[in-house]
Amino acid sequence: MERDDTGVTLHDVTLHGITLHSVTLHDVAREAGVSYATASRALNGSDRTVRADNAARVRDAADRLGYTPDLSAQATARGSSSTVALVVSDIDDPYFSSIAAGVTEAATDAGLIVTMAIADRSPGLELQIVRALRGHRPRAVIIAGSRIAPAASTSAPASSASAAASAAAASASASASASDDDDTRAALIAELAAYQQAGGRVALISQDDLPFTTLAIDNTGGARQLALDLAGLGYRRFAIAHADDSIRTSHDRRLGFAAGLAEAGLPPPALLPTDFTRAGGRQAALDLIARGHGDLELVFAVNDVMAIGVMTGLRESGLLPGRDLAVAGFDDINAAVDVSPALTSVRVPLHELGRRALASALAEPPPHTTTDRASAAVSGPMSVPIPVEVILRPSTPTRRHP
Repeated sequence: MERDDTGVTLHDVTLHGITLHSVTLHDVAREAGVSYATASRALNGSDRTVRADNAARVRDAADRLGYTPDLSAQATARGSSSTVALVVSDIDDPYFSSIAAGVTEAATDAGLIVTMAIADRSPGLELQIVRALRGHRPRAVIIAGSRIAPAASTSAPASSASAAASAAAASASASASASDDDDTRAALIAELAAYQQAGGRVALISQDDLPFTTLAIDNTGGARQLALDLAGLGYRRFAIAHADDSIRTSHDRRLGFAAGLAEAGLPPPALLPTDFTRAGGRQAALDLIARGHGDLELVFAVNDVMAIGVMTGLRESGLLPGRDLAVAGFDDINAAVDVSPALTSVRVPLHELGRRALASALAEPPPHTTTDRASAAVSGPMSVPIPVEVILRPSTPTRRHP
């Protein structure tokens, strides 16, 4: 060790044969003439009070010596860092990018920084991400995305021995998948509970399925109301472009729309299973037109990006969306008003949803004692219902029957 021209002891660090000098918190405390504990509290943001003159001397000493705080040490001292972790299913989807914008805006207002991870609609990857995040001690973890249930089929029952055997094999595979998914779900709950017990905050934007504060979008009710409103415009024959029922958002919207049609006294919709993407919607439309759409009047896609894909597929097949076949979606992303004709949708307040998710997480007081933790467990999680609104646009013009 040696002293610099301020008299401060510098610690030698040797890297590839070159000796470097690293200023430590002890050096800062000595330079400021305060205890190590006081310097630590002044720079690491401890809740304990430091006299203003001491805090100023510590900051001046740190600046003079070029001291850089150890963010890991700060997180340990505070019990958390100044970051918020956001886990989304797919950042390419405007649904999630709008939510992320809301979370980021609210975090900036709170003096926090957002880090983001993509789970790719994989429960296993989502669990790995949460496990990794715990080590970084974020102030809050927000998970946005549909809960994933065991894969289920919406096809007709088997009518032959071969089909029955295939169905039995599929059933056995689904049972194994369900067991794996249950294990993953239980592990995710345990990870989030341990993080929360250590003082972290958790909020979900999803179905009300896990025992944590959840902002629950009314997917079923919104799709039901859309069906009723479209029936009121004169539509009678419908198809639904939907994803696998393992994606709970798709499942709930499909069932809600079908329930609305039944309530209006209309026949069940034709089902167009496809991917939960724009490309999936396009392919559903191409397949529908190739085999003949018959007397169908409207295609409801369970999200807007799929609906925009349906419109693309119709155009490629020589049909005009809105005139030859009406199209409706769900979410009301910004692009819904940019396409032609503008897309009928169900508005979800995505940007505000992101802001509210962070506010809900930060509003939850972190438990610090065993008694507090027990009380929090007894009081249970909070579910925040998020209402939605049907927005009718030119993609579903009023239909007049002869």
